[in-house]
Amino acid sequence: MPHFFINSKDINENKILISDRENFNHIAKALRIKIGEKLLLIDENQIQYETVVEEITNKEITVNVENSYKSCRRLDFGLYLAQSPLRSDAQNIIVEKATELGADGLYPVYTDNCALSRSVIEKKIPKWQRCMFEASKQCERAYVPRCFELTDLKSVLGLGYKVIAFCERCTDVTLHDYCIKNPIQKGDKILVIIGPEGGFSEREFQLMRENNVTMLTLGDLILKAETAVIVALGNIIYEYNR
Repeated sequence: MPHFFINSKDINENKILISDRENFNHIAKALRIKIGEKLLLIDENQIQYETVVEEITNKEITVNVENSYKSCRRLDFGLYLAQSPLRSDAQNIIVEKATELGADGLYPVYTDNCALSRSVIEKKIPKWQRCMFEASKQCERAYVPRCFELTDLKSVLGLGYKVIAFCERCTDVTLHDYCIKNPIQKGDKILVIIGPEGGFSEREFQLMRENNVTMLTLGDLILKAETAVIVALGNIIYEYNR
């Protein structure tokens, strides 16, 4: 069922008016939804509405609400990703999959071995935010995560999250080993750090050691950065739900 974000101000009792141009064009012109077909809508309060199209004009769509409830399409803890941006296609995969896996936000981190220049990253942030929006619609998320402004490793380490860095060749401690003694709790805010394809520099490793960052391994195989993001976030969700 097509899924769209709306504003609660457009709700009047059991009817919702869809009049913003983007949603209207997508529903009426791209999908060519007809009267009697169903739409899934969600507002800024994370209330989900199961609806049926009642009327379509040249500018507006009116739907009847058949059912409404609090969306469950979210994690019970905060999951954030701090990651050194890759070149276009790989980075788009990271943004999309992090959104699908329930991340609350992405911090693009400029590292010593970053594949992109600062200016290129800053120009791409609006595109990545748009990618998050589209991925949120496709996977029926309760809300759209945020792509933050470009930052650096020292700054993200001072944000107050519980930080986990996944690093190759520097540790043999797995996420499972760590979670046995440090289980992820409901309401925790976890920041997952993933470096660039070239890995972290010794300066960055030293910075993480000085800040007592938990450094873990994803196993004996060396993963591409975009693969590491998917495996790391997926494993954290798995450990939380064990």
